[in-house]
Amino acid sequence: MKFTIKKAVAMGGAVAMMAGMAACGSSNSASGGDSGSEGGKTEITVWAWEPTLTKVKQDFEKANPDIKVNLQNVGTNTKQYTQLDNAIAAGKGAPDVAQIEYYAIPQYAIQGNLLDITDKTSGYKDFYTPGTWSSVQWGGKVYALPMDSGPMAFFYNKEVFDKAGIANPPTTWDEFYEDAKKIHALGDNYYITSDTGDAGFYDSMTWLAGAKPFETSKDGSKVTISLSSDPKVKDFEDFWQKLLDEHLLDTKTAGWSEDWFKGMVDGTIASLITGAWMPANLANSAAGGAGKWRVAPTPTADGSHTNAENGGSSLAVLSSTKKAEAAYKFVEYANHGDGVATRVAGGAFPADKESMKKDSFLNATTVKNSDGEDVDYFGGQKYNEVLAQAAEDVSTGYQFLPFEVYARNKFGDYVGKSYTGDQKLSDGVAAWEKDLKTYGDGQGFEVTIK
Repeated sequence: MKFTIKKAVAMGGAVAMMAGMAACGSSNSASGGDSGSEGGKTEITVWAWEPTLTKVKQDFEKANPDIKVNLQNVGTNTKQYTQLDNAIAAGKGAPDVAQIEYYAIPQYAIQGNLLDITDKTSGYKDFYTPGTWSSVQWGGKVYALPMDSGPMAFFYNKEVFDKAGIANPPTTWDEFYEDAKKIHALGDNYYITSDTGDAGFYDSMTWLAGAKPFETSKDGSKVTISLSSDPKVKDFEDFWQKLLDEHLLDTKTAGWSEDWFKGMVDGTIASLITGAWMPANLANSAAGGAGKWRVAPTPTADGSHTNAENGGSSLAVLSSTKKAEAAYKFVEYANHGDGVATRVAGGAFPADKESMKKDSFLNATTVKNSDGEDVDYFGGQKYNEVLAQAAEDVSTGYQFLPFEVYARNKFGDYVGKSYTGDQKLSDGVAAWEKDLKTYGDGQGFEVTIK
């Protein structure tokens, strides 16, 4: 690696010192032997928050009695990343395996913190959906195995759409805009959707538009940011700005709050553009909306069949592990072996093509809630047929920043005012872009704003 990570990386409000980064040219293949075994049994530590892994761990240990898995939930996403960064900086305490969301993989891969498993994954491209497989790679190397998937889809309250005189869900952004006006006409508190300034949603929508606002050289040293100049970014911003200017979006109800789910039940939040992992969340947290909701393909700028990912995670082996063989064996079992069916049965949206082809998956008309009950949330619709196609439609080639975790945490600081009407969306993004350059330069990257 020809550059050095210089300064602290701020994540989730905490500052985690980044040190001891392994050089990109160092030996970090997954073929090394294990150490740290006692009594013939190797113990590996896995940091993950995905609940279906509890059953996977139990099954894996039965199939591999010589390996014990210490599964720990140290916090979701940025909370875990802060813990991980602190352990990496200290040179001790890091797990052998970590759940890492797709957007964070470049950051850890470039810094040399993830094991290169390319030699273990020949032919795996055909096993996984396009978006997930491209998301675990960096610089032509594979650094993780996909665990789940988040292709975007349009979840909508058919009862509200019917009431507004909308016969079919929108397929284009123009239709979405027209539908937004019809729904808001039902009452001042009715909105087609909500957005208080979510960085992940912004990324996904620019991806959907065909934008490529971030590019990083293969060696990780040079970063080009074109948020202000990419015409596809502008296409999305113009579309979303029109909705903001006409007050057609709920910009006050925070996502994942009690009021947010309440809005889905009473119809005041009439739709969501979000990941395919949403059904179980609806069945559990907006149970009163059961039977009212349906799923459709994501509306696109021109109605074309393209899509983007919104969320999703992988399992990666840390390059610092002394138990690479056992660690990778668990990742392989969970994300490419018998554990895949276990997690899909537990409600995870699959990252592999085979699971999406199974009749039991495609023909599902109910969603299991946390009590194990089957909920007819989508009015008898075979909703997974739509979601499986959504996964196939995901375009590849979108890159995340090598400091994406930082970028998302700072999005609200600069763009948040765009959702309250105090500035244009493009102005907030331009300010965010400048901060990203300053930060990236300070971290040792050579950042250019195009």
